[in-house]
Amino acid sequence: MLEDLLARWITHQRWFAGKGRPLDDLRIDSRTSLGALQEAELWHLVLSVRQADALDRYQLLLGLRAELPDRLKHVLIGITHDGVHVYDAAHDSSLTCLLLEGMAQGQDHGPVRFRHVRGVEIDTTQRSLVLGAEQSNTSLVYGDAYICKLFRRLIPGINPELEVVTALAERGAPHIARPYGWIETDLDGNPTTLAFTQEYLSTSNDGWDLALASVRDFYGQLDDICAADAGGDFAAESFRLGAATAEIHRQLAAAFPTDVVEPHDVKRMVEGFRRRLAWAIAEVPELAEHAEIVERAFHEVEELTAEVRVQRVHGDYHLGQVMRTPAGWFILDFEGEPGQPLDERRALASPLRDVAGMLRSFDYAAGHLLADHPDAAALRAKAGEWAARNRSAFLEGYADVDDGDAALLRALEYDKAVYEVVYEARNRPSWLPIPLAAFR
Repeated sequence: MLEDLLARWITHQRWFAGKGRPLDDLRIDSRTSLGALQEAELWHLVLSVRQADALDRYQLLLGLRAELPDRLKHVLIGITHDGVHVYDAAHDSSLTCLLLEGMAQGQDHGPVRFRHVRGVEIDTTQRSLVLGAEQSNTSLVYGDAYICKLFRRLIPGINPELEVVTALAERGAPHIARPYGWIETDLDGNPTTLAFTQEYLSTSNDGWDLALASVRDFYGQLDDICAADAGGDFAAESFRLGAATAEIHRQLAAAFPTDVVEPHDVKRMVEGFRRRLAWAIAEVPELAEHAEIVERAFHEVEELTAEVRVQRVHGDYHLGQVMRTPAGWFILDFEGEPGQPLDERRALASPLRDVAGMLRSFDYAAGHLLADHPDAAALRAKAGEWAARNRSAFLEGYADVDDGDAALLRALEYDKAVYEVVYEARNRPSWLPIPLAAFR
């Protein structure tokens, strides 16, 4: 039975959110044919997976073949009782061309709808390759032209990335990858994004990798060389990234509604910060020695008398979400934190939330190479120097933080670092010194 094959297979996938918990039930909610090519069929499945009280839905591109070629044996799901090989067809480039064709032509296949952005042309001759680095989604790169992100775990509603990027593109916003098309269906009566296709930045470099290269260069140079004189100095790029971030925030404020938060609501926000701090101290007791300095920062925000402007923001902003191209910095992945409800990901927030996320990312880049490093103690001063220089350059480029904002930014940074302490204690104990350093 197909459900039995899928139940045994799905718990081993990188994008499956329920690892480590028993799977109580799996059922196929919908099964839609997307076409057939070269003795292979392509089906779209929506699966419901129950684990205790949790019910999650996932999508799968299912391939069916009488014989499975060697290049696809690593994605075999199983063989049915009548000898049909079923497999994860996201890895089958001879079938995934049907996705491009569907978007280019605006096809409907039963409940699965393919759409393209008005005025674009899609080259359907490009062949796909699966990127291997992702955890929660699966991205297909078509030649050097497109990247199509399949949202494996489905949440009813329009994905914020589709919503934001198409709105920004309509305004001609810079610093985003051009959108081309998407795939959708209905879940619980809501149009729900299944996949989103954008321009593939084939000549780009990942911001995290560039920052680490700069840190590595600085650590390898003589002790009397300052960060400004090091060969791999990153500060100019940090400045440009700050300016690009400010421009994106301006474009988001123009494309979506904005609002202001009254001082009494700011106090309510700070109470949320305090609850997270108490939760984190209960889990990581060594954080308690830093509680006073954090409380002082939270109190400064409570003393603010001005309104706080809020708008749509990126929501999960760090060096891994930006790419440097010959044309400048591009910002990716506007879907927010994937594990959060859509309403929370769409919620208006201070743009300083994104600024705080990027500042924390500079600290992580500086501290990352010190984890398990034999000369970590000797290099700690250099780590602080590199982080301070690039944080300052980013803020200078952003150029939209006044004295009142500084207090809120400090509190947002501490709130982010509090979360990081718990995350690292649970998942990467050797990295725990990185967020703890934020409180010193």
